[in-house]
Amino acid sequence: MDEALLRALVPSVIGVLVRRGADFAAAEDAVQDALVEAVRVWPRDPPRHPEGWLVTVAWRRFLDTTRAESSRRRREVRVETEPVPGPGRAVDDTLQLYFLCAHPSLTPASAVALTLRAVGGLNTRQIARAYLVPEATMARRISRAKRTVSGVRFDRPGDIATVLRVLYLVFNEGYSGDVDLAGEAIRLTRRLAAGIDHEEVAGLLALMLLHHARRSARTGADGRLVPLAEQERGLWDTRLIAEGVDVLQAALARDRLGEFQAQAAVAALHADARTAEETDWVQIVEWYDELVRLTDSPVVRLNRAVAVGEADGPRAGLVALAELDPGVPRHTAAAAYLHERDGDPVTAARLYARAARVAPNLPERDHLTRQAARLNVRLRG
Repeated sequence: MDEALLRALVPSVIGVLVRRGADFAAAEDAVQDALVEAVRVWPRDPPRHPEGWLVTVAWRRFLDTTRAESSRRRREVRVETEPVPGPGRAVDDTLQLYFLCAHPSLTPASAVALTLRAVGGLNTRQIARAYLVPEATMARRISRAKRTVSGVRFDRPGDIATVLRVLYLVFNEGYSGDVDLAGEAIRLTRRLAAGIDHEEVAGLLALMLLHHARRSARTGADGRLVPLAEQERGLWDTRLIAEGVDVLQAALARDRLGEFQAQAAVAALHADARTAEETDWVQIVEWYDELVRLTDSPVVRLNRAVAVGEADGPRAGLVALAELDPGVPRHTAAAAYLHERDGDPVTAARLYARAARVAPNLPERDHLTRQAARLNVRLRG
């Protein structure tokens, strides 16, 4: 198969899809799916007209994605912006689809990726960012998952841990502000909690509620990102906080700690502080120690390093941060923050600027750019 030919055809195929009515990002995503399919099919069945073949397959992918997105948006129209307390509706086909896509024949990672793509409303780029892998790698993973389940019956629901992971990633995508999915993820998790007596389901619901309670305070009137320490806590939704804490306490009382319960405990400690200065960072570090034990996640270790910097001083935080791979997302931003707190504005300004260049979204990039500019103005003055 001529890979150079494939690469050369990409711009023209994207152009065809855009002229047919697809926006550029959706066209790119559809063409990526078509390229993955070409890698699979062409070696044994090369097309007579490669460009026409790619256009046909990519256009079908675009239409499938558009239909799925329209279906998801129709479901979301039925959901209020702020999720109401209490169990969800008695019938929920969407939640059933989550379980069916988490098929036992798939690995957990593949099941999560497939569900996010097919049901969750996320595109390949968003899923790849959540998994910290290149977009092409994620496209191949999703394509393999589709092929795996193409010949099986969807009559065996998947593992609940996989479904929880999907719901969490869908919520995080909505929470980041890129796509408005947070309310839908909470609705589905409420429904799951109402039907399954499981401490980690409760832990995930508590975590979502506690994070969502800060929604109105995370951006300013001008759309700028407001860091947690600077948020107007009077804007936090005390109803959601109270519900989240109640759900969490009931889950923790069962003494079967899991990842989502521990994360919710960290969120509850932030919610409990009347001011940023009153935050119980010592307890937060202890909960991060539990999370490291449960997950050994590099992102958790990064958050723990920042918490150590708050509890024991920025120098201690920098020591903890130095033990991590600098390639961990937001490592540079965390280092900038800790260096500023340690009285090194020159290093902090340089690191803020570097972190801005690799920020995962526009609000975060703008925030980091402003942090660098603020310190540079101070240094010049």
